[in-house]
Amino acid sequence: MTVWRMSRGASVPGLSGAGHHRAGRCPRCARQWCVMSHILVNVAWPYANGPRHVGHVAGFGVPSDVYARFERMKGNDVLMVSGTDEHGTPILVEAEKEGVGAQELANRYNRVIAKDLCDLGLSYDLFTRTTTVNHEHVVQEMFRQCLANGYIYKGKQKVAISPSTGRTLPDRYIEGTCPICGFDGARGDQCDNCGNELDPDELINPVSKINGETPRFEETEHFFLDLPALADANLAWLHTREGWRTNVINFSLGLFKEVKPRAITRDIDWGIPVPVDGWIDNPNKRLYVWFDAVIGYLSASIEWARRSGDPEAWRAWWNDPETPAYYFMGKDNITFHSQIWPSELLAYDGQGSKGGEPGAFGTLNLPEQVVASEFMTMEGKKFSSSRGIVIYVKDLLARYPVDAVRYYISVAGPESSDSDFTWSEFVRHNNEELAASWGNLVNRVANLINRDFGVIPELDEDSMTSEDRALLEESADAFDVIGGLLERHHQKNALAEAMRIVGAINKYISAEEPWKIKGDDRRLGTVLHVAAQAVSDANHLLAPFLPHSAQKVWEALGGSGVFSPLPHIEEVEDLDKPGFHYPIITGVYKLGETVHPWVSEPLVAGTPVPKPSPIFQKIPVEAVDEELARFDAMLSERTHAEQERLAEAQRRTRAATHSAIAGSASEPASGADSQQ
Repeated sequence: MTVWRMSRGASVPGLSGAGHHRAGRCPRCARQWCVMSHILVNVAWPYANGPRHVGHVAGFGVPSDVYARFERMKGNDVLMVSGTDEHGTPILVEAEKEGVGAQELANRYNRVIAKDLCDLGLSYDLFTRTTTVNHEHVVQEMFRQCLANGYIYKGKQKVAISPSTGRTLPDRYIEGTCPICGFDGARGDQCDNCGNELDPDELINPVSKINGETPRFEETEHFFLDLPALADANLAWLHTREGWRTNVINFSLGLFKEVKPRAITRDIDWGIPVPVDGWIDNPNKRLYVWFDAVIGYLSASIEWARRSGDPEAWRAWWNDPETPAYYFMGKDNITFHSQIWPSELLAYDGQGSKGGEPGAFGTLNLPEQVVASEFMTMEGKKFSSSRGIVIYVKDLLARYPVDAVRYYISVAGPESSDSDFTWSEFVRHNNEELAASWGNLVNRVANLINRDFGVIPELDEDSMTSEDRALLEESADAFDVIGGLLERHHQKNALAEAMRIVGAINKYISAEEPWKIKGDDRRLGTVLHVAAQAVSDANHLLAPFLPHSAQKVWEALGGSGVFSPLPHIEEVEDLDKPGFHYPIITGVYKLGETVHPWVSEPLVAGTPVPKPSPIFQKIPVEAVDEELARFDAMLSERTHAEQERLAEAQRRTRAATHSAIAGSASEPASGADSQQ
């Protein structure tokens, strides 16, 4: 464990140690020193069959980054990992549609997604991908130990086959009527209406979402994860969870009403080879994507450690039972993180009903918390890239400031209930709250200081009023209040409380009217020092949400160096496959170097304050109509294109069927006939 220390009276460069602040204390608990904890932040892996839209990052992206940044400011050693999920039939389907190979498609969207998430400021220690050799080796080690412990076995299952292509159809690409609740539109893996897990052959009137054809079902041999043998241990772990969002824990517990084994292999040629004799060289048998994708959290941690120069460094986040792991995702991923992944971990650790022992990775920690958000819709409609109901991250960031996007996701996102992205609300939140309230406050205070003093003025404690002291106390106390909310993953409430502090500072400025203070430089200096200190405190409180503008506010008050670190992309070579290059997201996030502590840091009197520039710009209200017109045009275009695609797919299916019938009719009726 690492110890975070700061001697009494010490200060971060550019800051002083005024008596009314808790300078020189641990930002976690206000003690003189404290043991720093390891915190693992695991972020859902975006699927690499296309660019990500704002609904995706509202669920897994911004919330995870806010939490990771906050924990780093507290002084904890955070490891935040993820990457692109690149296996499975959907990749093959999209690659075929675009006329490219699966790896080429994955390469393209890996780069697109990495750039989008980096531009959004998501501070990954490592954002990688699942087509690395490192990931393959880690997945195969997990499989072998789960098999050795008796929690993976061989059996048979009916799988859906496309009659026109002969290819296995993914469960989620098959829709039909739920046999349990009668919902029309249930998927082949689960019904979103009743939440029950399903197999595709259980659906009533199943059809392929790809081309509308009725799949045929064939029984083939597969390996299964014995979920029933792990259910008691999984459920016992769930019952020990505290502080989970109500919807998440209730849904998770509901998964155990009826538990069945799940196949973890597929008849497919794209994915990780099955590490068993007779299977490893079979080009048409691969591990199922849902089995390998969740292992990515572990493989990414191991890759990070290998790239850091200490191959065993990952163990501090996975083998130490005192290290909590937080998993961020949308609610459609709860099943895989509260049942499937914990079951894989329990199987590897040998903690199910069949016993067993851990493999080379040692005993791996179960999740501390599954932090799942609800769904975000778009102007009242469910996001759908194929139907044009979408706003991609790259398009949003091309037209609007990144922190305006992060702020809206944070203030209006689907934290504990479904929410709706509307252009009118996006513009209103930016203009009224970021630009008019927060941005204008920063510029107002910085401009007054620049005009009247040119530097941070002295704080004359003899001239301080009860109002001065009350504001400083309120902004300093907010660290505990907002910190507590962030620790419990109540980010919307935390942001609201931070903006309440902004409102209190605005109220103080309006009441004190420093522009009217004439002939009393001591009092004027005190008012402006108090206001600047409170603004600095508010900037710390908002930094996890608004890292880009936090740096600008820091500089507006005369700060130098990095205040709020941002990630960057590096081009790397696969550690085990020379010649295979790909981008990773990484960064330098070190307390005292690039990360400022979660505590009120006293401003240094005499620090030069430059003439400020606007931190936030208002978005013209005309943008709402422009975006709605763009949205309607895209919706119409995509609807027409999707109709044409389905019609063409159905034409190809009919042609293939007619060809097969004709070929069958021209063949001899039997072997006896052929011998005549």
